[in-house]
Amino acid sequence: MAALSITRRVVERARLVALVERLCARDACSRSPGEREVKAAGISKPQFMDKEVQNILGRITGLNLEKIFKPMKQQLNPPQYKLFTDEQLDGARHEAMEVAKEHLRMPPVLDEREPICDVLAEDKILAGLETAKYVFTDITYDKPHRERFIVVREPNGVLRKATWDERDRMIQVYFPREGRTIIPPPIFQNENLLVVFAQERFEDILDLCLVQFEPNSADYIRVHHQTYEYIDKHNKYDLLRSTRHFGGLVWYLSNGMRIDGLLIDMIQRDLMDDAVSVVQLYHTLHPECQSANETNVQQAKGIELIKVFAHTDSKKGSYLELALQVYQEAISSSADQDAQRKEHN
Repeated sequence: MAALSITRRVVERARLVALVERLCARDACSRSPGEREVKAAGISKPQFMDKEVQNILGRITGLNLEKIFKPMKQQLNPPQYKLFTDEQLDGARHEAMEVAKEHLRMPPVLDEREPICDVLAEDKILAGLETAKYVFTDITYDKPHRERFIVVREPNGVLRKATWDERDRMIQVYFPREGRTIIPPPIFQNENLLVVFAQERFEDILDLCLVQFEPNSADYIRVHHQTYEYIDKHNKYDLLRSTRHFGGLVWYLSNGMRIDGLLIDMIQRDLMDDAVSVVQLYHTLHPECQSANETNVQQAKGIELIKVFAHTDSKKGSYLELALQVYQEAISSSADQDAQRKEHN
């Protein structure tokens, strides 16, 4: 019986190797993350990584150095003091700005990867020989993980491709990534996310999500969308401003045609240029909408662009118009005060 079992295992291994070689030649182990975008190449709708979109999102993200380089818990060391000339100080500031821009590099926004349900073979002769699944992983060192061939032999004899969850776990086993765990931490469960949101730790949970999940995984997308929904519902937009996640928030709201709350928040914070850029992004993503058509007819620019949006597509038009009115009154009042000061001087 032992010899028969060994023979069966050898045959199984030989058949598996042959099958893997045939399937690898067809490059059938997985879909690339941009495949669905390629299929939709005939549609002119912009993508997140387009240069124009990135320029708009980068412009409205903000560059608050105090927020980007906020204090972090770490080992205390004696402070270091340096004497700079004006030229050296300008150079240090420029270097800090470049480092800050690197910190604000936005994570990609991808479509959710399609489930893997491919059955490669059904070997009835192997049914019942084992009680556990066997996972076969290509651990070639220099191969990209998305091209890595991983298959599972079920106890009933079915040989299939590994699911995305199984692939992620096996890749983490053989090629561990710092900060990532094989089993996702409980903090990503829906009930625990609400606790994190109540503490307004949006940046922390999104940073952790970047490490734990792949950008096109279902959990990654779920956590980001739930975070954006909570922020939009409670008007907490400013907590993500000057972080690498702000662009993703604006993209999500613009795609969903729900930029009203964000616009009001920007106007109230005297970020009119950013509000105008958000409406421009909205029109880029939805060129067929009423406000885009009306803007083209009127050749509206600047604050007039927001007024057109408030009168047409806005779901909170009255609130948006009120915010614009208060903003214009504040600008007018400030201009009058400046004129009075000049007269006294």
